[in-house]
Amino acid sequence: MLGALGLAAFLLLVTFVWILLNAPERPQPGSVSAALTVIPAPTATPAPTATPTPDPDITPTPIPGQVMIGSYVQVAGTGGQGLRIRSNPGLEGAFLFLALDSEMFIINDGPVELDGYTWWQLIAPYDDARSGWAAAPFLEYIPPPE
Repeated sequence: MLGALGLAAFLLLVTFVWILLNAPERPQPGSVSAALTVIPAPTATPAPTATPTPDPDITPTPIPGQVMIGSYVQVAGTGGQGLRIRSNPGLEGAFLFLALDSEMFIINDGPVELDGYTWWQLIAPYDDARSGWAAAPFLEYIPPPE
């Protein structure tokens, strides 16, 4: 038992001496130069603004003279792309949802002439949350349901 302890102590001493002899040199204070990387600050880039462009494939459908507050209309003439319903009349109104072709609405307010379109405020008869402003060329009059 005493021999095993002696051997362990000898191996520990040899390992310690080997570590000291193979350790890298420590630099003297003041002799180390730091590597400095300068990262430039980000520049302010203006956000791009969306420019509305008309789709030449969509043929607008004019609204007949019967359209007035309380009239029933449906989305038409979008070529299956749907109609953007906005929070306010005009192209700058925030996009609320997309109304699909043949979707029915009741005219709640309007007309408002803005950005080259006549705008009507619509509300879905089955969901008061589906309401907003739509451009008249993509609406067509339908008789009220019975």
